Amino acid sequence: MAASDKLLGKGSGYSAVTEEPEDDEDGDARDRNDGPPRKYWPFSLPRRYSVAVLTFLGFCNIYSLRVNLSVAIVSMTEKKDFNWDASTQGLILSSFFYGYIVTQIPGGWLATKYGGKKVLGYGVLITSILTLLTPLAANAGVVFLVILRILQGLAEGVSYPAAHALWSKWAPASERSRLVTITFSGSYAGTVISLPISGLLADNYGWPSVFYVFGIVALLWTSLWMWNISETPADDKWISEAEVNYITCSLSPPSPTKKLPWKKMLTSGPVWAINAAHFAENWGFYTLLTMLPTYMKSSFGMNLSKSGFIAALPYLAMAIVVQLAGILADWLRLRYLTTTQVRKLFTCGAFLVQTTFIIAAAFITNATGAILSLTIAVGLGGFAWAGFSVNHLDIAPRYSSLLMGISNTFATIPGMVSPITAGWMVGTNGTAAEWRGVFSISGTIYFIGGITYALLASGNQQPWADSAPVDLNTACIEDSD
Repeated sequence: MAASDKLLGKGSGYSAVTEEPEDDEDGDARDRNDGPPRKYWPFSLPRRYSVAVLTFLGFCNIYSLRVNLSVAIVSMTEKKDFNWDASTQGLILSSFFYGYIVTQIPGGWLATKYGGKKVLGYGVLITSILTLLTPLAANAGVVFLVILRILQGLAEGVSYPAAHALWSKWAPASERSRLVTITFSGSYAGTVISLPISGLLADNYGWPSVFYVFGIVALLWTSLWMWNISETPADDKWISEAEVNYITCSLSPPSPTKKLPWKKMLTSGPVWAINAAHFAENWGFYTLLTMLPTYMKSSFGMNLSKSGFIAALPYLAMAIVVQLAGILADWLRLRYLTTTQVRKLFTCGAFLVQTTFIIAAAFITNATGAILSLTIAVGLGGFAWAGFSVNHLDIAPRYSSLLMGISNTFATIPGMVSPITAGWMVGTNGTAAEWRGVFSISGTIYFIGGITYALLASGNQQPWADSAPVDLNTACIEDSD
């Protein structure tokens, strides 16, 4: 059987290097599964990849609901519906993060206790309803809109931890990189999709249509998600018994419930390696996300509001690279390198290249070269996401959602601080020297994050993880045709 087929779980069946299932009371051998009767899943992909597609679409919706206001607010102010100055607009746009940072760790705890499917689904449901209420809140006044945005942040803050909780049950150890990166690439795809569509809706149907359309689409996704997805493979009505066995045998058996090892987690070097890398990646990402239009306008006289393709190009590159990096990471883990080596290679290598290109952009004197450099700097961050963002599942699968909540708490700080820092440094005119300072800070943070990750990171399951380590080479094999 081809290696690619093995990685996808294709073939006549799955077998595990485990004990044979015991006979039940009627003498019939049965799988260790008390889930519902199986139905035929009418697609050729393994069921876990159908789950990945739905989580990808979920993160598309999550980011569409997050960024649509950044486009709609232009129409809201240009058409004089709202007389908001720049500082008021900044307050409205940044208020989301003040809610978002609060629910990262609680979201991880909730997902660990109640399941990633429920937490993610209800988070998107609440955000969708609040999105539909955005025009009403805006007309009621700035205070109401800011409160609504904070509430949206609170609801969306559970999304990343919930996704890790889901994949801790659904992702075979040898496929973690690809399944997680498929999910998270939806964030960048959602950004690429929502920016131009929000502009078209606002121009042709009025700014309220932006919130109504994206809110309704997200509600439809929520309905499909809650009906179609189960917390675990064993509970899923669409999955085959063979795939349940394949997934289950590749995961660590659960240990008895224990008190959360907070002290050991918060004093763990690998945990702080992930925190540092997540912070560094998001510093550069949010700096470019918020300052790219200003940079291109002040440095090259380009009006990016008339060139949505250019504004979305770095995120399109990111969406593509993230998925390719996930596939490559799993292939290297199975064939040539240890998990620790792969995570460090992808994270540190990406940060080194990002440092180079983001600093180079500040010294380039033509728009094409600057756009190319920044696209490479953002796009290659996809390799880092196949490193540190999956690493929670490597070191402690049982607590991966909580660890993601911790690291994403640190990673949210750049969204609140980096735009303010860049705006203060650039000032009104934005000289070349000022922009060099902004990009040099981002490059330095990338470099420090890479060094920290190289020194402290690990791909091995930690002693406090409360589950047995899994050997990628022997945990599961597939039957050949």
